[in-house]
Amino acid sequence: MFRQFRDSVAVALTEALESLELPSADLGIEEPPEDLPATLASSVAFRLAGEMGAAPPQVAQTVADAIDPDGVDYLSAVDTQGPYVNFHTNDAYLADTLETAQADSYGRLEDQKTSVVVEHTSANPTGPVHVGRARNPIVGDAVANLLDFAGYDVDRHYYVNDAGRQMAVFTWAYETFDETALEDEPARDRVEYDLVRYYRKGNHFLENAEPAEVEAAEAEITSILQGLEAGDEAAYERVGTVVDQVLGGMKDCLARLPAAFDEFVKETRFMRDGSTTAVADRLKESEYAVYEEDAWQLDLSAHGFEKNLVFLRSDETSLYTTRDLAHHEWKFDNYDRAVTVLGEDHKLQAGQLQAALEILGNDTDRLDDVIYSYVNLPEGKMSTRRGTGVMLDDLLDESIDRAREEVESRLDDRIRNDDLDADDIDRIAHQVGIGAVRYDIVSKQPTKAITFEWDRALDFEAQSAPYVQYVHARCCGILDEADTMPELGAIDPAALSDPAAIDLLRTIARFPAVVEAAADEHKPHIVATYTREFAEAFNGFYRECPVLSADDPAVRDARLALVSASKHTVANALSIIGVAAPDSM
Repeated sequence: MFRQFRDSVAVALTEALESLELPSADLGIEEPPEDLPATLASSVAFRLAGEMGAAPPQVAQTVADAIDPDGVDYLSAVDTQGPYVNFHTNDAYLADTLETAQADSYGRLEDQKTSVVVEHTSANPTGPVHVGRARNPIVGDAVANLLDFAGYDVDRHYYVNDAGRQMAVFTWAYETFDETALEDEPARDRVEYDLVRYYRKGNHFLENAEPAEVEAAEAEITSILQGLEAGDEAAYERVGTVVDQVLGGMKDCLARLPAAFDEFVKETRFMRDGSTTAVADRLKESEYAVYEEDAWQLDLSAHGFEKNLVFLRSDETSLYTTRDLAHHEWKFDNYDRAVTVLGEDHKLQAGQLQAALEILGNDTDRLDDVIYSYVNLPEGKMSTRRGTGVMLDDLLDESIDRAREEVESRLDDRIRNDDLDADDIDRIAHQVGIGAVRYDIVSKQPTKAITFEWDRALDFEAQSAPYVQYVHARCCGILDEADTMPELGAIDPAALSDPAAIDLLRTIARFPAVVEAAADEHKPHIVATYTREFAEAFNGFYRECPVLSADDPAVRDARLALVSASKHTVANALSIIGVAAPDSM
C-alpha cells in the first residue's frame, strides 16, 4: 500500500502546485523521521521559498492548504511541521495492507516486461571457491533474486574463463605432472581439490625451474592458446577436460549457498563462432586504435582512462577483454539489460570495457555493474595459486557446526521450542549456518570490505540471520498453535489499535516499496536492512500484544491475521537475500 499511497501523494502534490502556478518538479517526497506520525513528507517548500519570496514554513502551509484529501487514495489529512508538508494515511491504508499481505507472494511486483541477464561469480576454474571471493556468488544471487521478485525476467549466468593463459597453464600442468609428484595435501571429497594441485605445481615450476625448462613449457602453453584462437578442436578438448572437471566441483560448492545458474557461458564460444575476431577487426578500424609495444590497443584517454586497453597481441591472439566484448554484445542481442557483479579489482577493467563497448556502437545505458569489496577472515587474505587460505566449503562447514552447537545449547531454554529431534537440529543447523554466512555478507554495502566474525554472524539475539529467522519460526509456531485461521472477511482491522500492532502493520506496508527501491539500485543490502527493522517491529508487537491469549475474539483474530501477514513478509524478504526461513528453531 505504501507504493500506491506514495504515487497518490505525488499526483495530489503535483496538482496542488499546478493550481498555485508553481513548477512541480522535484517534489521531495520522503519518509519522515520516526518521531513524526505522518507516513510521508515533502520538502518541496525549500525549493519554492525563493520563487515565492516567503519562508519555507509559510510556503509549506500554502501548499498544504491547496491539497484536498478527499479523493486521494489512502490520504486522511495534510498538515505541516516547519518547512515540511506531512501526509497522513487513513484506516483503509492499514486494512488493505492487512488483506494484501495474506498472499504468499506478498511484496512481489508487477511484470516489468524487461529481460535481464545477471552475470556473477565467474571465478576462474582453477580450483575451489575460496572465502575471499565468496561475496560474488552471494551478492550476485541476491541481486538476481531481487530483480526476479521485482518483476523482471531474469537469467543467471556464469561466464567461464576457459581460454586464458591460466587455463593453458593448468592444462599443460595437468598433462605434464604425475599425481605422485604433487605436494602432500589432505584428501578432499571433490575433484577440484585434487586438480588444483596441478595448477599450483605448474606455477611453482614456471617460477623456479631452469630457464631452458621454462622456455619449453612456455612454448607448449603458447601452442595451447594459439590452438584455441585458431579453432583447433583438439585444443578445445584438452582444455575442456580440465575446465569441466574443476567447474563441476565448483558447482557443487556453490549449490550449498545455494547459488544456481541458468547457463554457464564459456569464453571459447565467442572464439569458435568468430565474434571475437569480428570485434577485434572493428576495434582496429576505430579512430582510437593504435599499434604500440607489439600489440593492438585502444587509446581511451578521451574516455577518462590513462591506461590503454590491449585487445590483440602481436601474434593475433585475443585477450580476456576482447572475448568479453563479444560476450557483452551477445548479451545486448538477447536481453534488454545486463547486470554484472564484479570484484573491486575489476573496476578499471569494467570501465575500459564499457568505453570499448561505446566505441563499438553499443548503448551502454543497458549495462550495470555491481562492484563489491572482498571478504576477509581474521587470519588474513587467501590465494588458490599458492595453496593457502580458507575455502568457502570450510567456512560453510564451520558455520553449520557452530550453529548446531548453538541450537543444542538452547534446547533447555523454555522460550524456544525444545521438542526438537536430531533431524530438526540438523535442518536448523544448516538453515541457520548457511543463512548466517549469506546474511552477514549481503547485509553490508558492497563497496565496504568485510571481516567475517562468528560471534556477530551467529548471534541469536542481535541483528543477524538467526535473529530474523527466529521471527519466521515464531510466526509459524503461533499459527500452528491456532490450528485454524479466521475468515479474512470476518476480521476487523480496527481491532489492531495497539501502537505496536500499528507500527508492525505500517512496516509491512513498506515492503513492496523496499523491493522496488533495492531493485532500482541493485542493492540487496537494502532488503537485509529492512528485515532487521521488521524483526524489531515484530518483536515489539509480540511483547506488547498477546495473540492466542487475547481476551477479545475480534482482537485475537485480527492479531492472528497480522501474524500471518508478518510470516509472508519476512519469508519473502529472506528469500530475496537467499536466507532460509525456518518453520521452527
